[in-house]
Amino acid sequence: MTTAPRAEEDTVACTVESRIAWLQFNRPEKRNCMSPKLNRQMKKLLEELEFRDDVGVVVLGGSGEAWSAGMDLKEYFRESEAEGLHAVRRSQREAYGWWERLRWYEKPTIAMVNGWCFGGAYGPLFACDIAVAAEDAQFGLSEINWGILPGGGAAKVAADLMPLRKAMYHAMMGENLTGKQAEAQGLITEAVPAAALRARVTEIAEALLKKDAAALRATKWAVRRMGEMTYDNAMDYLIRAQEALHSFGGVEARHEATRQFLDEKSFKPGLGTFDTTKFKG
Repeated sequence: MTTAPRAEEDTVACTVESRIAWLQFNRPEKRNCMSPKLNRQMKKLLEELEFRDDVGVVVLGGSGEAWSAGMDLKEYFRESEAEGLHAVRRSQREAYGWWERLRWYEKPTIAMVNGWCFGGAYGPLFACDIAVAAEDAQFGLSEINWGILPGGGAAKVAADLMPLRKAMYHAMMGENLTGKQAEAQGLITEAVPAAALRARVTEIAEALLKKDAAALRATKWAVRRMGEMTYDNAMDYLIRAQEALHSFGGVEARHEATRQFLDEKSFKPGLGTFDTTKFKG
């Protein structure tokens, strides 16, 4: 029996609980391959969540046994190519568009990789600020096994996150990495037992929610920009970024944190964050 195609709004699941937005690739029957419908829906939901007051952190997970097995070969490639170059470019813009939006998102983002993460899925993997995976998750650049190169930014992701020799081997051999191996080679932040994955991601999200939102935004953008700069350019950028942060309450936040440290002696920066509930940015 053939399963009817999912409606566009059903390709991504979304729930918000305690200021954490849980987004999920929701095509488990296709190992959450990214189709044009899914890409459009993901961008729509990300834009809806970005400035909601009841959302402080966004988590991107996957339904079923996969996080995402990459781009949908039938819908993203074959059907777009059959329509012509205009359709190919449209599909590329839809995919790359939400990955870029996620890279420069206003709020912290966490990839919760529960299973398969292949090829094109390296785009959103890289776009998330923090990536936590199950130890038995599978990461792969299988493009070489069917005669193409890892495009869509996948090769760039591997080259940026992994040591050169590891990235080269990963791309040329088409062999999979477990979550543990992906952590060791720098592709993800950390790997945990599958049974503990959601709990660990929740723990990280809750820690982020306690920090100053404007400072988090400035920090994540600064870290991403640093990789593109010389040391001197980075130093200048960080000075300007701190000055810009002042417009979002940076001075008042620093004064409150200093007061809590020096006067109240209620927190130590090396052991935790200041109480942001006493400061309204």
